[in-house]
Amino acid sequence: MKKLESSLKNMLLVLTIVTMVAVGLLAYVNGLTKAPIAEANMKTLNAALKSVVPEFTNNPVAECDSIFSKEGKLEYIVYPAKSGDKLVGTAVESKSLGFSGEIKILVGFDADGKIYDYSLLAHSETPGLGSKADAWFKEGSKGSIKGLNPGEKELTVKNDGGQIDAITASTITSRAFLKAVNNAYNAYKEGNVDASTSASQKVSSEPEHVEQTDSIGTN
Repeated sequence: MKKLESSLKNMLLVLTIVTMVAVGLLAYVNGLTKAPIAEANMKTLNAALKSVVPEFTNNPVAECDSIFSKEGKLEYIVYPAKSGDKLVGTAVESKSLGFSGEIKILVGFDADGKIYDYSLLAHSETPGLGSKADAWFKEGSKGSIKGLNPGEKELTVKNDGGQIDAITASTITSRAFLKAVNNAYNAYKEGNVDASTSASQKVSSEPEHVEQTDSIGTN
């Protein structure tokens, strides 16, 4: 076989072939993993829903509604939980900017608007510090938000004159977490047209980002 001459044309040809093969392999692998990943995410979401709202008989995922910003960005997903035709609770997927990146949570409210429970869906906070948000605000913990109604009083940390104990050495994460909870409540109020119907799609204003004014040593 005649050896290809070392030329710019031949190098570009080889590079093109390698690129096409790589793209094809990536597409193939993506096709293999897409369905399992989606299934795993759905299982995680369903498990979280069962833990953050009272017992329900409907399919909150099938009845969910989305709330977008004015720019068309997805901000919240509202999941109505019903027992028969009665709305027993509402879960809201919300997010906020934490110390190391985005914090995504699922907050559940009962029919009276009080916090039933929450699940930390994703975060990139410091292990052992900000990552404690997955349990710090749970019932029985020092920073418990169980039973509180953000509509009566916005949830803020004690450092800012509020009523919630911040995670030790993680004030920024705590502020971001509570910001996400407050935002979730606002989405919950916008979505609940009445006590017997599920959420209606709304357009919300762009949420404010958390100002990270603390020094690095506080997280």
